[in-house]
This record gives sequence, C-alpha cells and structure tokens, in this order.
Amino acid sequence: MRTTVPSWPRRGLGTLVGCATALLGALSFLVAGTALGPFLLRPRTRARARGVLMAGARRLATVERVRRSAFFGDVFPEHYRASDRKVLRYLAVRCWTGLLCAVVIALLVLGAVLAGILAYGVGRGTLDWDELLTQVLLGGVLLFLDVQGLYSLAALDARIARECFGPSERELLRRRIDELAASRAAVVEAVDAERRRIERDLHDGVQQRLVALAVLIGRARRGRRPEQAEALLLQAHQESQGVLTELREVAWRVYPSALDSLGLEEAIGGVAERSGIPLRTRFEVAAPLPRPVETAAYFVVSESVTNAAKHSSASSIAVTVALDGTRLTVRVEDDGTGGARETGSGLTGLRSRVAALDGVLHIHSPLGGPTTITAELPCA
Repeated sequence: MRTTVPSWPRRGLGTLVGCATALLGALSFLVAGTALGPFLLRPRTRARARGVLMAGARRLATVERVRRSAFFGDVFPEHYRASDRKVLRYLAVRCWTGLLCAVVIALLVLGAVLAGILAYGVGRGTLDWDELLTQVLLGGVLLFLDVQGLYSLAALDARIARECFGPSERELLRRRIDELAASRAAVVEAVDAERRRIERDLHDGVQQRLVALAVLIGRARRGRRPEQAEALLLQAHQESQGVLTELREVAWRVYPSALDSLGLEEAIGGVAERSGIPLRTRFEVAAPLPRPVETAAYFVVSESVTNAAKHSSASSIAVTVALDGTRLTVRVEDDGTGGARETGSGLTGLRSRVAALDGVLHIHSPLGGPTTITAELPCA
C-alpha cells in the first residue's frame, strides 16, 4: 500500500537510484555466481553456499525495500518474510528491469541532446522545413515510446515489489479460500451443535413437563372424588402454562420474532428483561443494518449474557452496540470471576457465526475477571 503520493522529482530520483541498485545487484549475482558456482554444484557444500548466496540476496532485497519506502512511499507488512525462491526471482527481474530502465533513460537523454542540436540548427537556418518536420515527427514518436516505456517499467517495479515484500495476489487468494473453507466447516459444526442444544432443551425440558402434564390429566380422569380431580386439573393447568413459557423460551433462543418485527434494539431489550442479572444497554446505531449482521449481533449478546449468568457469578452486565462507519461493534462486559474458555461450544459457535460474516470476535477473560467479549461485524 502507499500512504502518500510522493512528488515527481522524488520518484524520479528513486528511479535513478533503482538503476544503480540494479547494476549493483547484477554485479553481485555475477561475482557470487562465479565464486559460489562450484560449491553449489557439490552436494556437501551446497547448503552452506546457498546460505551465503541468500544472505547477500536478502541484503539486496532489503536495500530495494528501503528504496521503495523512501522514494515511493510504499508501506509493506513488517512481519512478512518472503521465501528464498521469491527473493531470488524478484532480484532477477529487478536487475533486468533496472538495467532496461537505465537504457531507456539514456535514450531519453540522447534524444534531449539531439533535440538541442536540432534547435541549434533551426536557429542558424541550416535546416529545411521538410527535414525539420521529419525530425520533429520522428523525435515525437521516440519521446512517446520512451515515456511509455518508463511508465511501464515503473509500474512493473512497483508490482514485483508488492509481490516480494508482501503476500501476492495468489497467496491472498489461497489464504481467503482457506478461511472460507474453515468458516464453512465451522458454520456447519455450529449449526449441528445448535440442533443438539435445541433437541436437549426439548427432551430434557418441554418433553418432561408434557409427560408430567399427561400424568396429571390421567390421574384427574381416574379420580373418584370431585375435589381431587379439580385440584389435579388446576395443577395440570399451571403445568401447561409452564410448558408454554418454556416453549416460548426455546423458540426465542432459536430465533427471536422481535428481531424481524421490532429490530435489534428491542430484541436486545428482550434479552435484558429475561436476564437474571441486571443488564445495562447502550445502543448507538443510527442507520439500518443488514439482516445477517443484526442476527449475528443479537446472538453475540444473547449467548454472552447466558454464559455470564451460568458461569461467571456476575452481579451486572453492560452491553454496548455501536455503528462506526461500516463496522458494527458489539461489546458485552460482566464483572464476574472470568476464566471463560474460548474452546467452549457456545463461544466457538459465536466465533464461527461472526467469522462467516468476515467479522472478528475478541474474548478477554482473565482469572478474577472481568470478562469482555467484543464482536466487530462489517456492514458493507
């Protein structure tokens, strides 16, 4: 990347310095190849000779990196280390392009000298108009070719520097493919875990209460005394109300209907109402959000609050949802004991859900607390 665009004189000086470093690199390769060639051919000395060759090559690459940063304003990743093959390929191409650029500049200087001679001849009146027109047309064509050649060589120099001192487009594409494959696998795993959780909630909660409700109704039907049957029916009615409440809770954990009808702020308000711990919310979103982002933000809040209530022994929770440009930040902080395991099923599912939207989930939970979970979701 480039922070600022340097001035033309600065870039021109950088191009001239690049011609000198290309000549230096070519001479270095010639000397190193002559001196180390016999040792590179022998298996016993090949590794050490290659190490000496690569040490010099990396010094030359460092010089080129400093030149690109100083004269062209390029900024490269600090911790990126190119492979030996990439460095050698870069220096080989850089030497040829630098020397070719020196030839083009020499031709440009020669053209300027010839233009001066032509102007001198015009001033003395020793040139005919036909000869002058021919020289001007030919000089214009050569000037265009020289300038176009310099522009193309400068663009090539910038491109090969980006590919050497930072991840190339192929590496970025491969990295992106790996991230998408991992994200897809994580999403599938998270969906399976969510299905297992729903099945467990239905089996251990709703199903058991429905069995108890059926037993109460059966006892009321078999009861011989009216007062006993009435008491059993009252108990069955209360149990049915509990079943409806638990079914509503399970459905809310699967997907809250308020998220579609009322929006993210009201859905988070519903989480606050159901939470057994006092929950403070701050919602600073002035623009509409994409539906997948709203859903991911809701589940980050819901799962984080649920984990805090179950495991943290917290007395208060603070939730902040803020939109900054095209990035939504969701922050959940509790004053509990900390020690949250990032490998837990709940947090792993949250990480997968956030990663599926190209977001990032940060978990900071030292022993003794507090626990802070921050999700950054792109909205563009």
